[in-house]
Amino acid sequence: MINVADDEGERPPARWFSANPDKAWAEKLFLLYTPYWMACMGTLMLTGAGERWGDSALNLAMLAIIAPLVVVPLLAGRATAAGRPWWRCYWFKATAWLAVFSGMGSYFGSEYFFDVLGMYYRYPQLEWTLDSALIGSGAQAVPLIMYPSALFYFVSYHAAAVVLLRRAGGLPLLSSRWAQPLLVVAVAYLFAWAETFFMAGGSIEQQFGYSDLPRMLKWGSLFYACYFLVSFPMFRRLDERPGENWPLRRVVVEALAASMGMLLLLDLATHFVGRLY
Repeated sequence: MINVADDEGERPPARWFSANPDKAWAEKLFLLYTPYWMACMGTLMLTGAGERWGDSALNLAMLAIIAPLVVVPLLAGRATAAGRPWWRCYWFKATAWLAVFSGMGSYFGSEYFFDVLGMYYRYPQLEWTLDSALIGSGAQAVPLIMYPSALFYFVSYHAAAVVLLRRAGGLPLLSSRWAQPLLVVAVAYLFAWAETFFMAGGSIEQQFGYSDLPRMLKWGSLFYACYFLVSFPMFRRLDERPGENWPLRRVVVEALAASMGMLLLLDLATHFVGRLY
């Protein structure tokens, strides 16, 4: 796991938000953004729009939900406040990192959930799909709307996880090199279990669910945690120290590296869990 101690090897004091002001501002934005997308998604579910609306309407709805991640920082003048171009500000780089990682997870990782855990999407009115041509059985396809929805889910997950890891990692009992990997494992499993518990067999089971729910509940959290075991510590490194300013090309390269690590863990986990098909 990644060690985020400072250059002298001492662990920084326990704090919730980053010591980098630009990053701290974006972390607060991402957390405040969470109730907005949850309310929007709840409205779509409760009104039955997910069952009735077609590709254009649902994809436009997803873009409208994502829009505050870009519009709010631009209107707030974050580029001027940070003294750098908007594409070098943390809010944009973090969103780009997560767009790459969640996109790779949707394109490749969904195939593992289809064939290993029996996940299904049932949107017969949707024709716009995008997923791997070679990985998986091909029995399921990924609707295009899942790409933007994965992004705003992951924005909240990663912002909250980094805040928790930073705070807990600064406490004396959890600051050792041995405790840090265990802390990442615990937080990764917590987020994976929470989504598994609240989504599996929920109110949208006609559109999304699992053909073998007991198998999902038994193995799903461990399997899903493979995403976060890699992404949480790697994402945390982005502009973590005051004055850090990663170039965008490094952001994309590291997100792709995290994606490769995620796929490797999913494939290794499949050896132990087994395939449904």
